[in-house]
Amino acid sequence: MQPKKYDSFTPKRATNIDGFFAKPGAERPRQPVFHSPSVKSQPQPGKLADMPRRSQPQPVLGSAAATPSATNYPLSGSARRRPGYIADNSDRSSAPKKQSKRSWRQIFRRSAFGLGALVLLIGVWFGFRFYKDIAKITGNNNPFSLLSVFHPVPLKNQDGRVNILVAGNSADDVGHNGGDLTDSIMVLSVNTKNNTALMLSVPRDLWVNIPGVGHSRINAAYPNGGMNKLQSVVQDNLGITIDYQVLVNYEAFKDLVNALGNISITIKSTDPRGIYDPNIDYQSKKCCVLAKYPNGQVTLNGQQALDLARARGDPLYPGAPNYPQVAYGFSNSDFDRTEHQRQMLVAIKDKSSQSSVIANPFKVASLIDAVGKNVKTNLQVNEIETLYTYMKKIDDNKIDSYNINSLQGKGTTMLTNYTTPDGQSVLVPSAGLDDFTDIQTQITKILTSDPITKEGATVVVLNGTDTVGLALAQEGKLARKGMTVSIADANANQSTNTLIDNSNGEMPNTLAYLKSQYQAAIVTNAPLTRAYPGADFILILGQSSVPKTTSPTTVH
Repeated sequence: MQPKKYDSFTPKRATNIDGFFAKPGAERPRQPVFHSPSVKSQPQPGKLADMPRRSQPQPVLGSAAATPSATNYPLSGSARRRPGYIADNSDRSSAPKKQSKRSWRQIFRRSAFGLGALVLLIGVWFGFRFYKDIAKITGNNNPFSLLSVFHPVPLKNQDGRVNILVAGNSADDVGHNGGDLTDSIMVLSVNTKNNTALMLSVPRDLWVNIPGVGHSRINAAYPNGGMNKLQSVVQDNLGITIDYQVLVNYEAFKDLVNALGNISITIKSTDPRGIYDPNIDYQSKKCCVLAKYPNGQVTLNGQQALDLARARGDPLYPGAPNYPQVAYGFSNSDFDRTEHQRQMLVAIKDKSSQSSVIANPFKVASLIDAVGKNVKTNLQVNEIETLYTYMKKIDDNKIDSYNINSLQGKGTTMLTNYTTPDGQSVLVPSAGLDDFTDIQTQITKILTSDPITKEGATVVVLNGTDTVGLALAQEGKLARKGMTVSIADANANQSTNTLIDNSNGEMPNTLAYLKSQYQAAIVTNAPLTRAYPGADFILILGQSSVPKTTSPTTVH
């Protein structure tokens, strides 16, 4: 018996497999729909399930009935892949999307936790390195002392000026017999009132009396009593009050410059070729060029900075190979070396203050490591913080550089060569053995903030009256202002004070002071100028400077 054929029915609307509407009147074959994945048997041929079913009217798109729920079609993933399954928007449930969002949140949280843990570990590592370096620098192993860095304290000072004794030795140079000798001695003076500073180099060959040792080079003070002994020798002979001490290993030049990448300085040799020092290495006994640079700006890496800090144009050491080249450009020998050292210290200070370095924690850590390995000081942690704050405010062009020999300016020297009883060649004050009076006067001038004292004028005071001791009474007053004063009598008496200015406009502060203090008129006097050629000013005292006497009061 043949199955009955059902009448075909053309729906007004029919959806295709993608869920879009087919053209009106289009007739598409219907696929069997399995209402349950749990049906155990498949439809048999000839049964109703095999018959084409009359299409039912489709619900309008957007209505509740248009989107079958998972309850209406509870098909598993495998069932959906079977032939005859009609893909439907109902399968695109939001459950997997929510699961995906939860997974991303979990990944983000875990990543954030891991990153935070890494940052914490890095912070602990930097903190530990900082503690170890500070402990080496200050000699204070108390970890709680680091907390004081957040509480800066005032520094010991002399009327706003902080004086720091900086000494460098070559303990790092293996094979150097004099490694403990402080071949570099310098006073760093910071003026906290006007944000200026100066560096004064002390020659290592200066012949001084070291208590408990006797006369010796000043660089022998440290091996015979440490930094305290060196400090007392500097204070006693140079008249400088020292507030703090810093001992630096020469290797610091190399490590600090390597941490910064490089530094630049300007070579200012009197030799047109620049500088050249064919020195010898203590270990290999072979020549190594410590310095060979033209005049002008040069860029140095760490090793070059270290070599230049040692170079002073010495002749080749005994036993060295006979090289055809000889040193040049170091006409002042050790004074040239200390000048280069001061230049490099300023360059290191300048580059380490740049924002690109300060903002880089790894560069900062390398700098602290370099200091920790090579520097020792009696500055405490909070004092170092205060000093750093002051140093940041000082421009490079406000850091003056001096050495003792040239304190009086060009053409004059404060030191002279001297041969000791045992044949050593050393330096002593030009005024004589152990006579540091003139040197102390010049150092006082450069350390003071008084512009009159800085000018350091030479003044001749002439007594132009019959009053005995009038010029002598003014000598001490002017000397306390930093002037070099000599006195004499004038050939003729005069009624008022007069002033002869031979300073060529180079000492305006002293000129203004003398005019104001003595109500002196500026005059010219060629004979007196010729008689006192070294005087910047000649002051002639008249009757207006004679103290007025008071008559006794009659008591009735």
